[in-house]
Amino acid sequence: MDERKTFAACSAILLVVMAALAVSPVERGTWLMENAVVALFLATLWATRRWFRFSAGNYGLITLFLVLHEIGAHYTYSRVPYDAWARQLAGFSIDELFGWQRNQYDRLLHLLYGVLLVLPLRELCRRVAGLRGVWAGFFAFALILASSMIYELIEWGAAEVLGDGSDLFLGTQGDPWDAQKDMALALLGALMALALAALAAGRRTPDAGRRTLAAGR
Repeated sequence: MDERKTFAACSAILLVVMAALAVSPVERGTWLMENAVVALFLATLWATRRWFRFSAGNYGLITLFLVLHEIGAHYTYSRVPYDAWARQLAGFSIDELFGWQRNQYDRLLHLLYGVLLVLPLRELCRRVAGLRGVWAGFFAFALILASSMIYELIEWGAAEVLGDGSDLFLGTQGDPWDAQKDMALALLGALMALALAALAAGRRTPDAGRRTLAAGR
């Protein structure tokens, strides 16, 4: 499937998920705030689709992250019932298995923010900014860190404006170091994805070299 068809398919999937999870969210105000950035992001992709399209694989990564985000927006991140789902489907508690005392869905999504979005950002750096090699990965990594910081500042602003009503949007669950841990997980996720991509590229390069030599014989 080419980039144009992939973009259309991913957009359709995401819109269906958003519509389904817009029905009776746990807290409507929080759902609206969580989806404001998603709506802006989708509008930007549609407005620029004639000039820039991500590769099919990167559209898949973006869509996966946004679908997981929509689940968090529907339940609010601190109330996603992943542990109840695990008990029903697999008969065990994830929280008890790892000794967790808080809902960890928000932590997972901050990690996946780095894992799933750093490669699309690297493609953007390569094709728009003309960066090559390690520089494309470095600037994609920097964009992950910068956007994570900006989001934490947005949450801080929301807390100042909304006061006690911001608890569900912030999802700190009483952790005073929540913002720092969220940014650290995004950093870790981005490093993991870039390292795996480098290893995969390294494995392909020798194979390609051997095929070239074999073809020349």
